[in-house]
Amino acid sequence: MNGAVTIISLFFIIIGAAIGYFSQLSQIGILFGGVLILVGIILGLTLRTAAEWERAVVLRLGRFAGVRGPGLFFLIPAFENVYTVVDTRRQSTRISAENTLTADAVSVTMDSIMFWRVQDVKRAATELTDYRNMIAQIAQTSLREVISATTLNDILGKREAMDEKLQALISRKSDGWGIGDIAVEIRDVQIPPELNDAMSRNAQAEKEKQARVTLASAEVAIAEQIADASAIYLNNPVALQIRQMGLIYDMNKDRGVTILVPTDMANSLGASIALNVSNPTPPQRQGSASFIPPVPQSSVPKA
Repeated sequence: MNGAVTIISLFFIIIGAAIGYFSQLSQIGILFGGVLILVGIILGLTLRTAAEWERAVVLRLGRFAGVRGPGLFFLIPAFENVYTVVDTRRQSTRISAENTLTADAVSVTMDSIMFWRVQDVKRAATELTDYRNMIAQIAQTSLREVISATTLNDILGKREAMDEKLQALISRKSDGWGIGDIAVEIRDVQIPPELNDAMSRNAQAEKEKQARVTLASAEVAIAEQIADASAIYLNNPVALQIRQMGLIYDMNKDRGVTILVPTDMANSLGASIALNVSNPTPPQRQGSASFIPPVPQSSVPKA
């Protein structure tokens, strides 16, 4: 008996008692008050309520009489009783498997969660002793079976496929229990620390390998571009000199450093300076003409 039923029955009892009290000289009033009191007592014994998500399993003299609810429903006093109330909402159960060997002999610990709901109230209540505990045990044993038949790489990389496989196995084992809408999700997978370190080093080595391959591919592309540029510079020396001047400018524009680069221009400039030092020319006066003596020709005797 819940609060609503109690209030309804007390209301009839109080009204009947009040009518009987104030109608002491009237037999009709006393009779009417007694009837109301009797109705209140009967309602207290027979009236029951169930929430929207609840279903009441009713037994009549020990046999299944039906499923009542939601809302108000009546029971036959002394003949019917509510055996149990089943929650039809979607429920969750945590399942785990510790130190279970995979197909490639690796010990793992897995934590999962299963969602389910009672679809057939009669079967779940009358054919199962404890449907909550039984579905949890079936889910745990199914999880161990799936882990034993799966390799570690598939567990770590194909969780969705493993969820579907585990869901199908639990549904097949619990067929006929009145439980449906089963869904399983793997929350966490723990492996031994030594294996975890080895896998981390392996992943790091793979990343370094990919980085080196990418760098080598970039070097090949750069070498191909340099080869094409060298062919252009070979046929056009002026373009090479302009490129050299651009590189010198880029190296010197921010730091202001004097850079000596041996080039053909510098070599020719050094040769002219050396010639002027060895043959100095006297300065000329303004407005005077310079006289250059003729160079005598040596006579060569004819044979």
